[in-house]
Amino acid sequence: MADASPIANELACDVLVAGSGAGGLAAAVAARKSGLEVIVAEKEPLFGGTTARSGGWLWIPNHPMQAQIGIRDSLEEASTYLLHEAGERYDPERVNAFLTAGPRMVEWFQRETAVKFDASATFSDYHPDAPGGKAGGRSIVASAFDGRELGPLLGKLRPPLPELTVFGVMIGSGVELTHFMRWSKSPASALFVARRLLGHGVAMLVHGRGVRLTNGNALAGRLLKSALDCGVQLWNSSPLTELLREGGRVTGAIVQREGRATRVIARKGVVLACGGFPQDEARRKRLFAHASHHSPAPPGNTGDGLRLAEAAGARLDESLPNAAAWVPVSRVPRGDGSFGLFPHFIDRAKPGVIAVTPKGARFVNEGNSYHDFIQALFAQGQTTAWLVTDHRAIRAYGLGFVKPRPLPLGAHLKSGYLKKGDTFEQLAAACGIDPPALKHTLDAWNRHARSGTDPDFGKGGTAYNRFYGDPEIQPNPCVAPIVQAPFYAVQVHVGDLGTYAGIATNANAQVLDAHKRPIPGLYAAGNDALSIMGGNYPGPGITLGPAMTFGWIAARHMAGAA
Repeated sequence: MADASPIANELACDVLVAGSGAGGLAAAVAARKSGLEVIVAEKEPLFGGTTARSGGWLWIPNHPMQAQIGIRDSLEEASTYLLHEAGERYDPERVNAFLTAGPRMVEWFQRETAVKFDASATFSDYHPDAPGGKAGGRSIVASAFDGRELGPLLGKLRPPLPELTVFGVMIGSGVELTHFMRWSKSPASALFVARRLLGHGVAMLVHGRGVRLTNGNALAGRLLKSALDCGVQLWNSSPLTELLREGGRVTGAIVQREGRATRVIARKGVVLACGGFPQDEARRKRLFAHASHHSPAPPGNTGDGLRLAEAAGARLDESLPNAAAWVPVSRVPRGDGSFGLFPHFIDRAKPGVIAVTPKGARFVNEGNSYHDFIQALFAQGQTTAWLVTDHRAIRAYGLGFVKPRPLPLGAHLKSGYLKKGDTFEQLAAACGIDPPALKHTLDAWNRHARSGTDPDFGKGGTAYNRFYGDPEIQPNPCVAPIVQAPFYAVQVHVGDLGTYAGIATNANAQVLDAHKRPIPGLYAAGNDALSIMGGNYPGPGITLGPAMTFGWIAARHMAGAA
């Protein structure tokens, strides 16, 4: 809807990008590096979007670092895997564009910009045993980044979710995560963690925030630094309110900036990368079957890109079997009376942790992906579940926002986040679960867990399950008895890591109209664009990988290099 205020001024550029997550900034940097004048208009005061809160992983089959980590892959295997995952929603044109351009995009950013990646040989596809699946090697993560390189712009980078930090410290993947998980067991890990905490304390005193950026914060920081280096104009607190059109072509937009409506002419095109609609309650209500939903996405991700595109004649595809990437989240009480959200990525796979419905029954292989976990919960007609564990496991691994030893449990018990019982029946009563049902479930689990088996759901049966297990627990790193009192539980709810339904686009990231024809001058990337995954979640980084790839494709198309 157009802003009612008068147009204060007019200016022109080649490319106008709406949004500053991975898709938007990738498009902006690639366009500017191609010699185009670029403006990024970010709706919120902070740059980075959902990317800055994410894990920072990109799923890019055949990426150029695979040879270094001993991984063999092929376009055919990746295509086979995505066909299996997307099923009838498989779009060969867009999938081929992604798989072909993805490795080139990675090589280009590492050569031309401040964006650098680390590869993992062991971070598995989420369904590694499916046709074309891999037990590792397809996902890369942004290398840790010194935020001081951003100068004053560091203060405008969206910080990570506080619930995913330890005393505010961002914890990287791989070796760094292992140190934080083992800090009470290993003197070397304890020293590592102590140094990280000390460094963070100094940074807080000097800069007011941590400066060693990891995961999604590192990716957003590196992209922001790249945009700064090449001269992209960065506007914050500047939402697009209307797309300008002339003769069927999108020619720019009205941007609300500094209290004034500015007419921005975009000679080459406008890129919509506003982060999808996770905070758009009206669209969520229409597309989500469940009523109660908790999204850790930034508050500004309210579907602006979808509304702008639709008003310009674009076709929105809302037919995917899953309208979003689901994740279980727990509600963490904060000191001011509000609640933060903790996405449960790792803890579910640990040995000595199971999930039960409010009726007290298991329903899933807890080590499976977060998206699969929620789909299994939906199949039970439920939108909440409980993660249940015992004293040994919670002190060894933590549970959700609860950290492992030596950090105390008392504050979490007092706030109500963590439930406790000296017996299975007492824990059930504390959670509102039928006591005999929970005891029956735990007794059945323990009978098999002593031998490391899970005949009901096969926990620990895939490479992805075992990636987050405890290798010191044998024969199954994901299975252990729940026997050491007291017993604990945390409630989880349905959340998302981004939306899948969105703007229909082609292989060039051009927005399509109702007749599947490109709308000249209009592009979409990131979670604004319809997911190529068909409503499924094949592996770590399947939102950021396509986001950066199609942002890069859009820029090259506008520059005439595609």
